[in-house]
Amino acid sequence: MDQEFPLEIKMTRPLPCPYFKGRVEQRVIADISHRPQHYDNLAEAGFRRIENWLYKPVCEECNACLPIRIVSHENAHLTYRQKRILAMNKDLTRSIIPNIPHEQHYKLFKKYINERHNDGQMTGMDEDDFTAMIVKSPINTCLLEYKDNEKIIAVMLIDQQKDGLSAVYSFFDPDEAKRSLGNFMVLDALALVRQMQLAFLYLGYYIEKQRKMSYKSAFKPAEILKNGHWMPLND
Repeated sequence: MDQEFPLEIKMTRPLPCPYFKGRVEQRVIADISHRPQHYDNLAEAGFRRIENWLYKPVCEECNACLPIRIVSHENAHLTYRQKRILAMNKDLTRSIIPNIPHEQHYKLFKKYINERHNDGQMTGMDEDDFTAMIVKSPINTCLLEYKDNEKIIAVMLIDQQKDGLSAVYSFFDPDEAKRSLGNFMVLDALALVRQMQLAFLYLGYYIEKQRKMSYKSAFKPAEILKNGHWMPLND
C-alpha cells in the first residue's frame, strides 16, 4: 500500500496587496493536484482555490480578509432590492454545464475585465490563462451559465464541497448593468444550494473597508471565519 505523505504547505513571497495601497500580501498555498481529498477541510478552514492550488492570506500586520459564507436557511433574509433583482432576471435561463469554456465565454470574460476591472491583476490573462482557470480543477467543478434567449450574458465558476457550494469567479456582460447580474448570480447560486440541500454558499473573502468585497455582507444570514471559528457576521 502506498504511503500517504502530509500535504505540503508553502509560503509565497510578499507582493503588493491588491486591496490596500502601500501594504503587502503573503499567502500560504498548497497544491492539491494529487490530493483532492484535502479540499473540503481546507475550504472549511478558509482556503480558496485557484486551479490546482488552494491559498489563504497570512499577512503579518493585517487580517482584513475574512472568509465568508452564506447560511442556507429555508427563509432567506432577502432585502427589497434583492427581491427586485430576482424579479428583474426571471426571464433568464440557467444551465449547469461542465467546466469546459468556449469562445463565447472568453469574449464575455475579456469584455467584463476590460470594462469593469481594467486595473486589476487579471487584465493580462489571455485565452490560455482563462481556459486554465476554468478547466484546471482536481475537484467537482462546473459552470453556471445564464442566457437571455440564446445570448450568454453571465457565467459563474463554482466548486462543490461536502457542506455547500463555493463561488470561485463570475463575470457578466457590462452592457446589462441594470440587471445587477453579480448580485443575481449569488442569489441564484444560494437557491441552488438550498435545492441541493446543502448548508452554505462560500463567497471567498469579506473586506469591510473595500467596496468590491464588502458587498457580500448584504447576503444574510452570513458567517465569517475569525480566530479559527465561524461566527455570525453582524454589520
